[in-house]
Amino acid sequence: MIKKTSQMILKGPEKVFTLGERTLIMGVLNVTPDSFSDGGSFLDPERAVERALEMASEGADIIDVGGESSRPGSKPVALDEEMKRVVPVVASLAKVGLTVSVDTTKAGVARATLDVGAWMINDISALGDAAMPSVISEYGAALTMMHMRGTPADMQRDVSYEDIIGEICGFLSERLDFALEQGIPRESVAVDPGLGFGKSADGNFAVIKHLARFHSLERPLLIGPSRKSFIGSVTGASPLERLPGTLSALAICVMGGAHIVRVHDVRAALQAVRVAEEIGKTL
Repeated sequence: MIKKTSQMILKGPEKVFTLGERTLIMGVLNVTPDSFSDGGSFLDPERAVERALEMASEGADIIDVGGESSRPGSKPVALDEEMKRVVPVVASLAKVGLTVSVDTTKAGVARATLDVGAWMINDISALGDAAMPSVISEYGAALTMMHMRGTPADMQRDVSYEDIIGEICGFLSERLDFALEQGIPRESVAVDPGLGFGKSADGNFAVIKHLARFHSLERPLLIGPSRKSFIGSVTGASPLERLPGTLSALAICVMGGAHIVRVHDVRAALQAVRVAEEIGKTL
């Protein structure tokens, strides 16, 4: 097992996670009509809050709320519509004390959700919105930056790389430097190599195989294999049938030193993660 950097912290408003000994579980809450595996299931705010509370009771450390699908080929959602979907849900979850991440690329959505108690912004565009760095800095929010080639609408058109790990590491290193230049504290930033975002099935497996190389960035590593198509490429399973493959991938990611895993099936994922951690202690 790859040892995680000891006593690495991830800091957001009024809360700091110390990472290294225990992998954090991030529960996925898509408040969208069209996400690839559960679109429409939690579009109703009351149902979304119920699901978030359920995930928290199952062991989720962070709830990641997203109001815009990023499945391959998806189109952007208007700012007002995304805010309508996520702000009430985030406000309700923060009010009962849950740690909330918001999966958005829009500075306006980030500001509105941080206003009502969000802790982290999970930005798949890695600060693509020019106004995002100032929002993150102003609120002292935690930030995850992800690697993606292109946008969700076109990211799967070109998935060939000469050196996929080197390119992803280089991109994340550059964006980390940019974030620091914009006044975002280093201890507030996590990185995500972006499984499924502009990568072939083989590319995704390569990222998991070489996950330890991303520790050179010296920031918490978030990874999200849950229900992704690369699992289906091996098993032939549909998104809702990919839990066994997801658990296998999660275990390998933990052995590779992932600090945070982003999952749909919290209860099952927690068992896989904790067992992988215990096995790793014997290696």
